[in-house]
Amino acid sequence: MPSTLPVPIEFRLPDGWRPAPPDEVGASTAAFVALHPGPDSGFTANITIDGEFRAGGRLTESADESVQRLQAVAGPVAVVSRRETGTEDAPALTQRLAFSAVVDGVRRDLVQSQVHLGLLDTGNPHRQAVIRAYLTATTTQHDAVLPDFQEFVRSIRPDTGR
Repeated sequence: MPSTLPVPIEFRLPDGWRPAPPDEVGASTAAFVALHPGPDSGFTANITIDGEFRAGGRLTESADESVQRLQAVAGPVAVVSRRETGTEDAPALTQRLAFSAVVDGVRRDLVQSQVHLGLLDTGNPHRQAVIRAYLTATTTQHDAVLPDFQEFVRSIRPDTGR
């Protein structure tokens, strides 16, 4: 069953990307999944979103845990880059991971770009919601779909119900 996000958000998908039910594409812990229209050698680039509340945790802890979760299912993971950005009120951390995984019986070299966004819980300032957005693609397709992912991340906003 797909997870729910700790806070409601809104976003805009890049042209051509289509939503997919998380359970049907093997991403049962994701709250949202979108698929790229053009697979690369049988692998479909995807964007996923998940999140959680964290008690006073730093985004680096969330990023480290993401690496550990990926290592548990894919084996060795290389952290290619990591950078903290944003502001004190809206912190962000980006990281790029490289790994190899068996998908549909074929070993593939993959890259995952992650963005961890921190949002303060207005009801409890000691709790922080972390929204995580992931782009997973083959090494050959990653740089071609990265601008779509960046556009997607820029569109993420808290959903204020307006």
